[in-house]
Amino acid sequence: MKELVKLIAQSLVDKPEEVVISEVEGEKTLILELKVAQEDMGKIIGKQGRIAKAIRTVVKAAAAKKGKKVIVEIVQ
Repeated sequence: MKELVKLIAQSLVDKPEEVVISEVEGEKTLILELKVAQEDMGKIIGKQGRIAKAIRTVVKAAAAKKGKKVIVEIVQ
């Protein structure tokens, strides 16, 4: 999942080298924290959060296929 989010994020931003994904493992869920450069924040979130929602939808579908629950958080 981490690689999937990183691939999507790097293809959307101007500074792909600053994309950082950290994992927080819970009992039943995996939380992926996505950090990008400040000027790329708008490109990851999108108008009215549409890009962020699309990223979460893709990851949720891939995680469901593997029987896991994954949450994507965008942090500064």
